Amino acid sequence: MQVTRRRRPLGKGLDLPGGRSGRRRLAKVGVASIALVLTGTTFGSASTQQFGTQQVPQITDKGQVLPSDQYINPIGDRLVINQGKIMASSVSPDGTHLAALVADGGVAMVIVDLRTWQVRQVIGKSTTADLKISGNDVGQAGPSYSPDGKTLWLGRADGYTRFTVNSDGTVANPVDVAIPAQGTERALSAQAVFSADGSTVYAAVNGQNRVVAIDAATGAIERSWNVGNAPRDMVVVGGKIYVGDEGGRTAVAGDSTLNSYGTQVPASQFTGSTTSGTVSVIDPANPAAAVANINVGLHPTALYAKGSTLFVANTNSDTVSIIDTAANRVVQTISTQPWPEAAIGYEPDAITLTGDGHLLVTLGRANAVAVYRYTSARQPVSYVGLLPTDYFPAEITSTGNQVLVANTRGIDALRTPAPYAAGHNTHDTTSSLQKFTLPDDHVIREYTKKVFQYDGWTKNSVKYATGRGDRRPTPVPQRIGDPSTIKHVFLIVKENRTYDQVFGDDPRGNGDPALTQFGAAVTPNQHAMEQQFGLYDNTYDVGTNSAEGHNWLMQADDPEYTESSAGEYQRSYDTEDDALGHQASGFLWTGAEAAGKSVRDFGEFQQFLTKPSDASWQNLYCDAKNMAATGATTAYPLLSSSPIPSLNDVSVPGYPKFDTSVPDIYREQIWQKDFQQHGPAGLNMFWLSSDHTGGPPNPAAQVADNDLAVGQIVDTISHSKYWKDSAIFVVEDDSQAGLDHVDGHRAPIQIISPWAQRGVVDDHYYSQITMVRTIEQILGIHPMNQLDAAATPMTGAFTSKPDYAPFNAVPNQTSLTLGLSTQPSCGSDTVASKFAALQPSTAVPAAEKQVAAQWQAWLAQQHTTGSNATPDYANPEQMNHLTWYQTSDWKKPYPGESRIYAPDQVPGAFIPSADSN
Repeated sequence: MQVTRRRRPLGKGLDLPGGRSGRRRLAKVGVASIALVLTGTTFGSASTQQFGTQQVPQITDKGQVLPSDQYINPIGDRLVINQGKIMASSVSPDGTHLAALVADGGVAMVIVDLRTWQVRQVIGKSTTADLKISGNDVGQAGPSYSPDGKTLWLGRADGYTRFTVNSDGTVANPVDVAIPAQGTERALSAQAVFSADGSTVYAAVNGQNRVVAIDAATGAIERSWNVGNAPRDMVVVGGKIYVGDEGGRTAVAGDSTLNSYGTQVPASQFTGSTTSGTVSVIDPANPAAAVANINVGLHPTALYAKGSTLFVANTNSDTVSIIDTAANRVVQTISTQPWPEAAIGYEPDAITLTGDGHLLVTLGRANAVAVYRYTSARQPVSYVGLLPTDYFPAEITSTGNQVLVANTRGIDALRTPAPYAAGHNTHDTTSSLQKFTLPDDHVIREYTKKVFQYDGWTKNSVKYATGRGDRRPTPVPQRIGDPSTIKHVFLIVKENRTYDQVFGDDPRGNGDPALTQFGAAVTPNQHAMEQQFGLYDNTYDVGTNSAEGHNWLMQADDPEYTESSAGEYQRSYDTEDDALGHQASGFLWTGAEAAGKSVRDFGEFQQFLTKPSDASWQNLYCDAKNMAATGATTAYPLLSSSPIPSLNDVSVPGYPKFDTSVPDIYREQIWQKDFQQHGPAGLNMFWLSSDHTGGPPNPAAQVADNDLAVGQIVDTISHSKYWKDSAIFVVEDDSQAGLDHVDGHRAPIQIISPWAQRGVVDDHYYSQITMVRTIEQILGIHPMNQLDAAATPMTGAFTSKPDYAPFNAVPNQTSLTLGLSTQPSCGSDTVASKFAALQPSTAVPAAEKQVAAQWQAWLAQQHTTGSNATPDYANPEQMNHLTWYQTSDWKKPYPGESRIYAPDQVPGAFIPSADSN
């Protein structure tokens, strides 16, 4: 076969933020390959095009490349926080220190000395923490200093932890202040504010939809007020307490509602998103006064007060409400839409006002601060421009014209020193602080042009069909609504693998075979498909884990709610069953329906699963074999469903959602029966999750099961009458389950179609967002937000000259029943004798039997199977280590380590208890 190569020259590696260099096979890039043409405030190339063959996290003339189709190149001075992602932060009353709640780094909080610009103290349960506390769970808001700066309150799952603040800014003497659960709803404490004299703490009890007054000295709860849904941020103005209710008002009879942490909240049955946002007003000096409500935009996540004026960041409406607290009404609403091409998706999430009258609003998903001229609440603001930040700014404060920004994701997964010398993982997360002097308005306007470049915001990025009927069909039309040669899109979502884990053994691509766990012997179908169609070795998943990954694929975004929930993940994880995790513009499937396309869902974004008690992995394996041989229907009917009515309306309920005790070849057979009966829809979505591992068979067997199911699905489609106008996209939800030598976000993808390029090695930058935009362009779907609106469709992956040769699935080379303690009643899976030597050994060497038994006991607690199966319930570092040990026959330490560890010895982050998410 002739192979077309589109390759970059390989360089020696680049200097990276934080001082790490070398090792990465990256190309140094000077000027981007596509010139930017200035046209007012927009530019002549879109985001993916300007990346060319650049790689994450390469440093270019525009800045550091992110996996989200963006660059970061912040203004001012940067301090990288290596202890994880910042969920929230507060500056001490004297302005000398910052306390930041952090997640995904093994601790709960860090104290930063703003004078020396260094992390002063680390607090958490980790053995590496300077001060130990009972856990690492942290809320979405705070922490809160008392007015005199002598105490600090940290919001947690079941209340607060109160600290004494030392004279040097560090904290000591942690005391837990409990807020009891109400039924199954834990406190999930959010912002706390103090009375003027500091004697009372008013606490937003996010999980119970109330605010309580706590005696600051004793911790006793003195009063309670019911407010709206999911209270989060609070401020005190004129003695009254203003509370941002992220989930809006309390539902009343006749409302359409969906669940959010045990509460039915007003929500759309189509988009799944909340439909109201409110600010509750409490008068603690007047016990008889009812709690008042002020209607604002969706998801009021941040409040800021100046005098009698209250500013509210409505994250999901992309607006800021200005409230006159004397009248308790909104007097002005500011749009935070800097790019005319897309109305939403910028996610304003923090506000401050400078001494010279500039209103600053962080735009989390635009990696920018929006600057406005402000004079008074009733005088319209004037937009000045944008200033660039690091990845996902979430907090901002100012003193005079000195500005401090806290960025949730900092410089992304580039923690230093690198946890693993051999490669990188998505959980190598960072955050950052940046400080700068606010420039004058002319300079801000110049920075605005740079932010447009960094985000790929270009004029006419979204073009629509003119209505003419003579336009010739193309695989990926230039205009939304123009005809495509592709009528049926299949999106197959798998679980958690990096590029190197699967394709690192293919010498044609930029792989590291030392990190390859599931090469050609385990994934023969995926290897055959990338040989026949294309190998894409520069494509990135955006998220850190499944909670983020499925959102990126279904919403082209990970909404701010999920970003800021990572400190607990108690309220929700994947957000399928939480209306707060859904953006108002809907999902990929609602966009397809709005465009007049049919949809069929097979497990993706499903939340609930019931199955017969005897539907074990072994029995479902035999059932799949029987269905394939006889054409019979399943003997073990399952029921999978979603709380979102618009998804249930297009779903096949018998196709199971995530559960590693269900073989993927069973899922494939359920789909086969539906395909034979109904044919495909315009958009067909799949969740094939066995490659997550953690189920009964050996990890290699589970990945082989996943590979065979994918191969058989592609085989069936490509031999059907629908093949001529079909395209299949195969993607991981995230790449967290292993290491990659380029970046932890790099993942395997496949594009399979008669209209796909054949035999290519394509190293152009692509991402999940560009894949979503490609699907939108094919099906005529309106982009969901500014991210997919800015993305460039993967036009280069397709050709106008189709090759209708089908794909022929190949048999598995790794036994699917390998490692089972009980073999199926229909017999073990056998492979051809020529593959016998390729089978991983399930025998544990004598020296490792004790540690292997500890891992088996650990795995039994991780909710990977059954009705309560939860993606990523297990600590990712532990899960990745176990998978490595099992696939290397318990003979090789994890890459970069010197020995095989027991579960509680795994280096790095604090290992949560088995009852924690």
